[in-house]
Amino acid sequence: MTPLSRRNFLGNLSAGAAVASFNELGIERIAEATRFVGRDAPEEVAQNEDFWKEIQQAFTVDRSLIYFNNGGTSPSPRIVQESMRRYLEFSNQAPTYTMWRILEPQREGVRKRLAKAFGCDPEELAITRNATESLEVCQLGLDFKRGDEILTTEQDYPRMLQTWRQRERREGLVIRKVNFKPPIDSPDKLVTMFERAITPKTKLIHFCHITNVTGQIFPVKKIVQMARARGIETIVDGAHAFAQFPFKHADLDCDFYGTSLHKWLYAPHGTGFLHVRKNRIKDLWPLLPADESLDANIRKFEQIGTHPEANFLAIGEALNFHEALGVERKAARLRYLFHRWAKRLEGQKGFRMLTSYDPQQSCGLTTFTIDGIDLNRVIGYLFNEYRIIVTGFVNFAGVNGIRVTPNVFSTLSEVDTFAEAIERVIQKGFPA
Repeated sequence: MTPLSRRNFLGNLSAGAAVASFNELGIERIAEATRFVGRDAPEEVAQNEDFWKEIQQAFTVDRSLIYFNNGGTSPSPRIVQESMRRYLEFSNQAPTYTMWRILEPQREGVRKRLAKAFGCDPEELAITRNATESLEVCQLGLDFKRGDEILTTEQDYPRMLQTWRQRERREGLVIRKVNFKPPIDSPDKLVTMFERAITPKTKLIHFCHITNVTGQIFPVKKIVQMARARGIETIVDGAHAFAQFPFKHADLDCDFYGTSLHKWLYAPHGTGFLHVRKNRIKDLWPLLPADESLDANIRKFEQIGTHPEANFLAIGEALNFHEALGVERKAARLRYLFHRWAKRLEGQKGFRMLTSYDPQQSCGLTTFTIDGIDLNRVIGYLFNEYRIIVTGFVNFAGVNGIRVTPNVFSTLSEVDTFAEAIERVIQKGFPA
């Protein structure tokens, strides 16, 4: 491993650059930092604190808080925030001209870059506001008949389950849900779970690439191909997957995929994308009506009326940051932070991980439980005593747990403080 010395790092910058802040240098300093670890394996870089200290400086997070709810939404680096502000200020100079005639056409460049990152044709990718919008295009845009069955899981995202329940009430579809007890010891069990639940009336399987509840990564390609062989459609909810760990569309082979970009890509809040395989675009109805001339055009899913173009264009800067950092390094760091606090707590009375340690089944989104302790009280204690922000699931699809999602801006001190707080609760209870 090549250690990254802050002294050496700064010494290799020009004299003027050495005294500039990270935020003034922006992406150039990330690129400079990654050159020092370019030949090291991601697992080695994950433990190089000098390197991650440089990355941490890219963010403007409040260090009086310990933000471990990146599963909700992540902060954007300063360079992304500044990019969005520049586009927004330009938009406001003469919106019908600056926003619609100058900025909006630039979205095509962002589309191409996102498509390259995902590994699909740009004409198969629509830029949306979030995973919910992307997935509801598919959920509400596919044609079904009364009595057709939709197969999903109890642990799917609540908003998506609500959408299926509306179609159930309104059109007479039948929504069937399977459940699994985390952690899973083998991904193949998830394939078998769906396979056994299929009936002659099953028309579609809707499932998460990685669940927001426990961070279980599903074997997407195996499920998709199993379903396709039986003439069954699939919709893949990738809200938490894209940019958290490395994969391409070829690794999934799905027809419909929706994700948010304000989670692990660190793009502006309110950004996402929808992938629809080209030969499926024409038959999928858009969420908001579009002109018939757009029937076979991926852009029919973007006809939402007036929208802030600044948010979409700043995705480009988020991609710059993501690519400079490297998704393999990011994933290795997220797993390193997870293992650091979780394995410290192993063996503590009542402590149980609901997320697998297997890198094929988990990454940076993890959930644990403590038997015999009020988890809501633990969440309140973490915030009130330590200013740690996490979230919990109480009797959600049979899961009772606390979700913990540090990120690349998280420090080892913050991770250790969290572990220490949980140890104290387990060993000494709550303060009087």
